[in-house]
Amino acid sequence: MKLVRSILLFHFVFILCGICQAEDNDNKRYINSLIKRLLPAHSSKFKVETLQDANDSKESFELEYNNGYVILRGNTNSALSTALNHYLKYYCNTSVSWYAADPVIVPKILPVVPEKIHKEARVDKRFFLNYCTFGYTMPWWKWKEWERFIDWMALNGINMPLAITGQEAVWYKVWKQFGLTDIEIRSYFTGPAHLPWHRMSNLDHWQGPLPSSWIENQASLQKQILKRERELGMKPVLPAFAGHVPAALKKKFPRAKISLLSKWGGFEDKYRSSFLDPFDSLFRKIQQTFLKEQTRIFGGDHIYGTDPFNEVKPPSLEPSYLADVSKTIYSTISDVDPSATWLMMSWIFYFEKDIWTNERIQSFIKAVPQNKLMLLDYFCENTEVWKMTESFYKQPYIWCYLGNFGGNTMLAGNLGEVEKRMEHAFEEGGANLTGVGSTLEGFDVNPFMYEYVFEKAWSNGPVDSKEWIEKWAQRRSGNRNTSAASIWKLLIDSVYAFPARLAQATLTNARPSLSGHGNWTTDPEINYSNQLLFSAWEDLVANSSGQGSAYQYDIANIGRQVLGNYFLTLRDSFTMNYTNKDINALSGIGKEMLGVLDDMDQLLNTQHCFLLGKWLKDARAFGKTSAEKRYYEENARVIITTWGRKGQELNDYASRNWAGLTKTYYRERWKMFIDQVINAVKSNRPFDEKGFHEKVTSFEVNWTKKTHGYSSVTTGNTAAIASKLVKKYKHALKN
Repeated sequence: MKLVRSILLFHFVFILCGICQAEDNDNKRYINSLIKRLLPAHSSKFKVETLQDANDSKESFELEYNNGYVILRGNTNSALSTALNHYLKYYCNTSVSWYAADPVIVPKILPVVPEKIHKEARVDKRFFLNYCTFGYTMPWWKWKEWERFIDWMALNGINMPLAITGQEAVWYKVWKQFGLTDIEIRSYFTGPAHLPWHRMSNLDHWQGPLPSSWIENQASLQKQILKRERELGMKPVLPAFAGHVPAALKKKFPRAKISLLSKWGGFEDKYRSSFLDPFDSLFRKIQQTFLKEQTRIFGGDHIYGTDPFNEVKPPSLEPSYLADVSKTIYSTISDVDPSATWLMMSWIFYFEKDIWTNERIQSFIKAVPQNKLMLLDYFCENTEVWKMTESFYKQPYIWCYLGNFGGNTMLAGNLGEVEKRMEHAFEEGGANLTGVGSTLEGFDVNPFMYEYVFEKAWSNGPVDSKEWIEKWAQRRSGNRNTSAASIWKLLIDSVYAFPARLAQATLTNARPSLSGHGNWTTDPEINYSNQLLFSAWEDLVANSSGQGSAYQYDIANIGRQVLGNYFLTLRDSFTMNYTNKDINALSGIGKEMLGVLDDMDQLLNTQHCFLLGKWLKDARAFGKTSAEKRYYEENARVIITTWGRKGQELNDYASRNWAGLTKTYYRERWKMFIDQVINAVKSNRPFDEKGFHEKVTSFEVNWTKKTHGYSSVTTGNTAAIASKLVKKYKHALKN
């Protein structure tokens, strides 16, 4: 009998060892594939090894150079990817962009690592993305864009990405099972770029019905995304049901407790979302059906993101009701997946703090079993909710940097303050601080802030932000420009000393007006000297010879901000001369304002990420027919301009300093304004603001219905064009 037990034990151990060895081989293969994608000419010079003696309680990596090989060791694939990024950043002077179009440039001979590097993660979880990012940046991405972006996430140690692509395919099957027709379901969905707000229960129907081809395409894409994310050691956050249902469901289940949620974003009643009471027996059935179907199609990693009352008022604010809602939502998830963790934004606790008192917050989050609800502290560079809620009443939470609203293009980010706040959270935030993350709404503008936040997850303690930005500057210039470090230090002390705000944009993007900024969605205020920013830009341009794509991007990015800031000065001068009834001055300043917009457009046209044409081309590429192509293009135009219906309050919320958009949209609005103001002075009558508003609103709507007509490829040399513009504006901006 003992012999039999020994034989069985031997076989068990043998099989277990075989499984572990197979997993280890797979992990090495996935990391080697990452290296080949990024560094095809150098992939044979890397060795990937498992870190055997690592502290099992912490993710760790080692970096070493031996016998001509760069050796990466780690106890997880996330740690191994982070080790590769550490080598690229601090030995090869290379930053890998999140854009597939940006090249990865490393020395021809790989640098030596003088001594072994060992690092441990300070937190277990590194979260990334925001529901809104899937509308403001990613709606038109295909696998090429996603593949590079997932590699970027891996390099930056992200192991918990939001993964909400393709969920409409699951919901389509679910609602079919509950008796809804094809058109009822697809009309319930919004257009592609607006799906994040549909998924967050903010609105239904807008620019629906969603084409079947989109639903099918996104399901296939999601399978690719999830497969790659899991290979690289990530646990994607998939959605769960929070109570949002089609209004048509009421016809099938007339006794179900379905009610309308509050209005959102100024949309009409017909776009309001419907909410199924969590205590209705139908709620549990829908949750079970959805999670089982989602797991069948996409698999699962036991983390579910769901937000029942994002920017909408709950049916009741009684603490007992809120507690019962959260308890019920979690129990319906755990019935299907007993290992489930519910991930929720804490944005509403900040954004609607008048409603969400501490008593209500505590009732809501403590009703979920301990460690089964995880909160994203969403906007920590501005307001840290953990400080207001006794560290979320001991439920796990993730410290998050937001940094961008609407994908609008403004230079913003308080690097030094972020360093202080993160260190304070690590020291005083409680043992339930389980991770760091970022919840940006859009890409394009301030990439260094996101790299900084995720690198902090692997720092041994406080980081000297000045020293860090100096190394960033070296990477941007390929270490060929000694002045780059001083330029970036200047920017950190001045421009990047303030957090991003809701509704930031240069006045160029605002609906024209004689004072203020036309709409709350485009606030052009800056807290620094534009003359100082111009000096930094001038120095960057003067030292641009031989610089690579990252440096050229910085020239364009800073330059368009300089010109955008200057535009506000011109508008104020224009208004002063309107008051003085000086027609000659008005004509001259108006001409200069339009010239600034032309110059911005020319500069922006040199960078692929600032091209309206690319955005529209990528959208049209999803169309199977000419009608579908027009549909996708209109959706792409709407989200970055009017956002919603005619005159809707979110107009310009996602404004962008993009080539093409600046030339044919913002410039045209300002030209209409300038012409009408001058004509009013010539006719000795006041400027008709109401009449102009009606005219410009019609122009905006008509623009969204136009069809393709913009280049999707860059034109001109960034440094050469910037050099001419520096000379052109030096007198105006230096004095």
